[in-house]
Amino acid sequence: MGSSSSSYAPKTIYLDVDGKVQRVIFSPHCSPCDIKELLCSSSNIARSKEDMFQNVLSQVAEQFSRAFRINELKTEVTNRLAMLEKRVELEGLKVVEIEKCKNDLKKLRDEMTSRGGVRVNCNCKYNFTDDGKKLSPRRDVPSYPKYTLSQETIEALKKPTFDVWHWEHNEMLSCLEYMYHDLGLVKEFNINPITLKRWLLGIQENYRDNPFHNFRHCFCVSQMMYGMIHLCNLQVRSHMCILMTAAVCHDLDHPGYNNTYQINARTELAVRYNDISPLENHHCAVAFQIISMPECNIFANVEPDSFKQIRQAIITLILATDMARHGEILDSFKQKVDNFDFTNEEHVKCLKMVLIKCCDISNEVRPTEVAEPWVDCLLEEYFIQSDREKSEGLPVAPFMDRDKVTKPTAQIGFIKFVLIPMFETVMKLFPQIEEIMVQPLRDSRDHYEELKQIDDAMSEKKKTESMSLGGKKK
Repeated sequence: MGSSSSSYAPKTIYLDVDGKVQRVIFSPHCSPCDIKELLCSSSNIARSKEDMFQNVLSQVAEQFSRAFRINELKTEVTNRLAMLEKRVELEGLKVVEIEKCKNDLKKLRDEMTSRGGVRVNCNCKYNFTDDGKKLSPRRDVPSYPKYTLSQETIEALKKPTFDVWHWEHNEMLSCLEYMYHDLGLVKEFNINPITLKRWLLGIQENYRDNPFHNFRHCFCVSQMMYGMIHLCNLQVRSHMCILMTAAVCHDLDHPGYNNTYQINARTELAVRYNDISPLENHHCAVAFQIISMPECNIFANVEPDSFKQIRQAIITLILATDMARHGEILDSFKQKVDNFDFTNEEHVKCLKMVLIKCCDISNEVRPTEVAEPWVDCLLEEYFIQSDREKSEGLPVAPFMDRDKVTKPTAQIGFIKFVLIPMFETVMKLFPQIEEIMVQPLRDSRDHYEELKQIDDAMSEKKKTESMSLGGKKK
């Protein structure tokens, strides 16, 4: 018996079978185990079952390893996952940089426009003609300081006497956050507390630095709404949520020029909304653009049908703040108030519209030292608009003309014919507001009437002196 082989030649074995030499040729790929099996079988050499089973398992494992390349695949998958993770990280950084770049370009464009002396139709923070969202999402956890409100502040927040001038923006954000927690809205609507913070920051960032229509005004209206919810003992949390959210959002991105200017100047907003409450429609649109961002969506855990109802109710309330609709809304409420039915949806809807109107123009309900600075802020904004209207050849309302209006004349008619009738109508439904809200309005009216008498006396005195001097010269 002998053998002959080379590194590339087939494997050959010579066997002596009954005195005759037989040659057996094996493929070069045949393993030693296969040859061993053949020899054992032909020679009737006994093997243990364990050896046979182990041999079969070894062969199966070897074949699977060859067929599926398990180790190679494992290494390849691990490498690919590492590459994908790195790519996701890089792409995330790119998105943040792109958003920063867009914001820088927007600021540069605004600065160039303001220097160019070119009339801008509606210099709004949020430009609907641009593609994509201009509201930069916050990917980090908001970091404004968390203020622990004292018990004194907590109680003061519920009252119209609250002094809104003593608070910085971060403190006002903390107060608004507290209101949502205190009213049970965070729990009722399963609002993520971090999302609530992001949303409030998004709101604050989209109020402009106007003399009057700014974030402090937003806080002022929202705090008054919070106070009225407590004072009127409103219980239904869905109504509270709609009232509070509408108050927070009601003047978002106000450009500082009213609807009359928008319509007369044929601004982008007036054209977009067909001269129908252009500002209020814009406030609604910006509000829901902010909420549409996942990181700012305080209604993310609300069922779609419920969200649809909440959205529509908030839009209804914000649109109700257009003073052009004041008579229509108040007359509708007057028709219902004597037989008011809290189970009637139309009655409740009308009440909510009146409540947000009350809060929106409620400054004169506050103490004089708190209310009077707001009059100065409003007149400053009015004068900026009227000066622009004069320069552009547009009509100017007398109550906005710095050459015709005074603080007393601006306030007396508004308090007598707008504020007092509306609050007295609400008082029929909630008598408890008379002492804390209606009486201060009457006192404010008397205060400005006294000021007007003093102004009139001074004017008359100057006129008499002027005539007297003129007579002497003759």
